[in-house]
Amino acid sequence: MSTHRCCQKPGQARRPGRIRKVAGWLLPGTVLALMPKCPMCLAAYVALGTGITMSHTSAHILMRALTWLCISALVFCALRRMLRHTRPKSSLKLPSSHSIP
Repeated sequence: MSTHRCCQKPGQARRPGRIRKVAGWLLPGTVLALMPKCPMCLAAYVALGTGITMSHTSAHILMRALTWLCISALVFCALRRMLRHTRPKSSLKLPSSHSIP
């Protein structure tokens, strides 16, 4: 029998969003680090992986688009993390002291 999430120990509770947060940093960083710096090498990798050939111009455009996409994803993750730490903590929202009979 499994216990409810509220009854688990603090270290025992699973955090499903943690994998997504880590992937948000790792995926664009890995693509950016492993992406070839030459457009023709990128065209060769695309041809080997998919069988689709590319011209030098389209490979260059794809390379620049992937670079900007990865950089913008990393900037987005950094800004989201920075805003989360600089945002003031909200106080507990308690019900008002006036009760309606």
